[in-house]
Formats: sequence, structure tokens, C-alpha cells
Amino acid sequence: MPKKPIIGITMGDPASIGPEIAVKAMLSKPLYDICRPILIGNANVFQHIIEALALPASVNPIKRIEEAQFVVGQLDVYDLGPADLDAIHFGQISIAAGDAAFQSVKKAIDLAMEGAIDATVTGPINKKSISEAGHPYPGHTEIYAHYTNTKKYAMLLVEEKMRVIHVSTHVSLREACDLVKKERILEVIELLQGGLRSLGVKNLKIGVAGLNPHAGDSGLFGTEDALEIAPAVAAACQLGYDVEGPVPADTLFSKAATGYYGGIVAMYHDQGHIPFKLTGFKWNAEKQQMDSVKGVNITMGLPIIRTSVDHGTAFEIAGKGVASHDAMLLAIEAATQLALNKIYGI
Repeated sequence: MPKKPIIGITMGDPASIGPEIAVKAMLSKPLYDICRPILIGNANVFQHIIEALALPASVNPIKRIEEAQFVVGQLDVYDLGPADLDAIHFGQISIAAGDAAFQSVKKAIDLAMEGAIDATVTGPINKKSISEAGHPYPGHTEIYAHYTNTKKYAMLLVEEKMRVIHVSTHVSLREACDLVKKERILEVIELLQGGLRSLGVKNLKIGVAGLNPHAGDSGLFGTEDALEIAPAVAAACQLGYDVEGPVPADTLFSKAATGYYGGIVAMYHDQGHIPFKLTGFKWNAEKQQMDSVKGVNITMGLPIIRTSVDHGTAFEIAGKGVASHDAMLLAIEAATQLALNKIYGI
């Protein structure tokens, strides 16, 4: 049997649900059947959440990956030293929380680039806290791209039959329209094709969303669909890919939800995120909270593997013990599959 990959899991913002969902995921025995998970962050943050929520776990602080024991309930934590818990409060933005979250991500990248771990999984961060701590990145994707010196990358969201990659993400809507260019769209189609193969998806048919209403309707509602998107689709077909588009977005996503497409290309952040989260997020109106939050965020194009939960910090429920760790488990499973494919071709 192949050796189980080592998966590094960052704690996320310590004032968020990040440490809670990481610990809860690590308490899942089936997780250890498929991989060797290690938490990356501050040992005292994890100890604090364990004590606050009375979780059945203990912390095993380590300074080298080789020291990990991989025992259920005894959480291996690659310890970055004590965080200032007096300056970190559940549900609050702070420099201390932002810097601790950033350092966790940076260490995960370093360990993966060194080959000490086989894949990384990131917990949710707060962009404002990160920025106030002096790290001006709009999100995880950009942090990873910077520290791996990656120029061509894209965000891929995965939840069962819905797999959505984005031409642009963390930019204004006005700028997103300007980024709809043939070269970038073709690049993203190629990244999606590789991602589908790495995930073991059999259906490689790709649908490409139009930018404008009705995909421009022959130029009546904009020219980007005809001048940029259609040529990119034609070029992808010439490369041998099974690609269709531009398809009006209101039609594309309803077909994608049935599995008609193996993956789809969205032109901008909300075009892809809204239908995706309608699929994976289940809101309980009576309880005024999410019953389940599913969905995996994968950064394509990196030299290392990075998956993540596709939800935010959920400050409003941080420290209350009610956060769902479904998405974290799915992110770890996806990272494991990608690692096995990369290492063994399976």
C-alpha cells in the first residue's frame, strides 16, 4: 500500500472557528486511515480551544515533522511558539490574531516547499486582521502565489458535482470585467483540465460561463463574450479539450449541478461563488445558523498542494462549540487525493 501522505493543516485566525474545526477534524479516526495529519500554528491556541470547549484531545507540540506520533486524540502541533492569548479574543479583529494566522500559513508553505509535508490545508483567515498585522494580501491564494513565486494560478471550488474555477477572484467587479481576456481564460481552462484529472474526475467536459446577460446576445449586451471568451473556447477545443461556451451563466450552473459538466469556468468571484454556496451551504432559519458548510477551495497552478475550507471565519459563533467541521474534513480528503495522485499517480 502507498505510504499515507503527511497533511499540514493551518489553524486559521485564532479568534475564529479555525482552531475549533481543525481540532474536531483531527478527532476523526477515519482521517488517520487515509493520511498523517499535523496541525500548524501555536500550541497554546489549540490547548485553549480544547479546554474552552472541553474537547476530548491533548496537544503534542513538535518542532520537527519527524517528532509527530499520529495518534487520534493526541494532536500533533507544529508549534510556532506561544501566541499572545491576552490580545486575542473570539470574534474580534486584532494584529495579534492576524500575525499568528499569517505565520501559520507561511510555515505550511515553507514545509511543503521543503518536501517535509505532502500537502497543505488552510483554515479560515480574516483579511482585515492579516492586513493590520502588516501582511497586505487579499487572501490565501495570493499569499501562496507570492511565496511559491507562481504567476499562473486560479481558485477551484469543489462540492460533489459542482466544480468551479475562476478567471478572477479578489478584485472589484469593474476590474474583473477588464480581466476577461482570451489568454487568461485559456490558461484557466487548462488549469481546470489538470485539476479534474488530479481529482480523478472522469467527466472532463468543461462549460465556460458568459460574462454578460445571455452571453452578450450577439453583441447586444457587451462584446467580451464574442471577442474574448469564444476565441478562448475555440483555442481550447483545438488543444483537444471538450469545452463548451460561452454559456449564459443562468443556464450553465443549473446544468452543472446535475453533473452535465465535469467542471465550469466562472468569469469572476461572485458568479462562481454564489451558485456554489447554494449547493454546499445549508442555513437553518429556525436556529439562525448553518447546519452544514461544505465545499473545498483548491489553488491550481502551485508547485505545492493547497486546499481549504470554502467558508469564512464565522466570528459570530467563534468559541461557542457549534461550528461544523464538515468542510475541513472534505478539504483534508481532497488534499490527500491530490497528494496520492502527485506522489503515486493514483
